[in-house]
Amino acid sequence: MSEDRRRELGASDAPVEDELKESFDKTIEEGAERLHRTTRNILVTGVFGGFEIGLGIMAYLAVMHETGNHLLAGLAFSVGLVALLLAHSELFTENFLMPVAAVVAREGSIAQLGKLWAGTLVANLAGGWVFVWIVMQAFPEWTDTVSESAHHYVDAPFSLQTVALAVLGGSTITLMSRMQQGTNNDVARIVATVIGGFLLAGLQLFHSVLDSLLIFAAIHAGTDISYGQWLGWFGYTLLFNMLGGLVLVTLLRLVRTKELLEKRRSEAPDDPEAPHDR
Repeated sequence: MSEDRRRELGASDAPVEDELKESFDKTIEEGAERLHRTTRNILVTGVFGGFEIGLGIMAYLAVMHETGNHLLAGLAFSVGLVALLLAHSELFTENFLMPVAAVVAREGSIAQLGKLWAGTLVANLAGGWVFVWIVMQAFPEWTDTVSESAHHYVDAPFSLQTVALAVLGGSTITLMSRMQQGTNNDVARIVATVIGGFLLAGLQLFHSVLDSLLIFAAIHAGTDISYGQWLGWFGYTLLFNMLGGLVLVTLLRLVRTKELLEKRRSEAPDDPEAPHDR
């Protein structure tokens, strides 16, 4: 089908399907809104995001302690991601597709993206660190369970397998965010969230924030895991989470909407850090 014919058939004159055009506009607008937040708002939103992922860790540990089944525990973990969705908080790895698309469309700057990423990541970890400390004081009987779960990550040697697990962790959470953003149906968004949580925790994919909170919980419980071990695991996991989210999902999505991006860039203000008032 020619581009001209596609324009004639669609409700808009965009060179892509109408649904894709609508989704593209929402992606750019939400990404720009995130980029133009103040530092205070980024940190507060990130801390609450850490709390809500901690809620998912609590559900995960409860089910693992009772059943020893990773798939059931992964399903329980999705409680945290559903809370994250409904409370409008944010996870660091959710900030790949939409903010990056907004920067490419000249609706924000690389400096703003760096501030968003750094602030959200630090706040997620800090909020989660506090929350899982409370969890382990409340449920000390989960010590053996959390120790086994945390050792799965910190004891894993750096290998092609662990790289692949981290790449899949980043791409899965980014794709989950894309599915959430692609529909206005709340039930469909929750289903997408449950799928993402199940895959992340149930398959024990490597995720820089989620699994850091498991490791923090083990440290709080007095196990033989140290912050040095966490940092060694965290460094490469963070890198390959970003690679998975940015290359496997975000880049391909930007290629798919290349014409729309070019049009948006031509209409964007010269100063991408100017207040966003669209």
